[in-house]
Amino acid sequence: MEGIIVNFRGSYRTKKGSHLIIKLPDINTKEKAAGFIDKAVSWKTKSGIEIKGLIVKAHGNSGAVRAIFEKGLPGQSLGTKVKVS
Repeated sequence: MEGIIVNFRGSYRTKKGSHLIIKLPDINTKEKAAGFIDKAVSWKTKSGIEIKGLIVKAHGNSGAVRAIFEKGLPGQSLGTKVKVS
């Protein structure tokens, strides 16, 4: 399954580079999103490097999830696809 990176997690002044909000297709409730907790996610750079992460929690009531990656992702990752397995 593929998801889309929506935003970084953080406040107005402070962003956490390795914590990201991911929107999954056809998931529109908090309960459905909770079924994806502890699933692995990975994002590929244009050069082919793969950065791995883990879904840790549902985010909000619209079916988005929070993922923590092993490294911080660049700003160019916003709006791109991640692989959920």
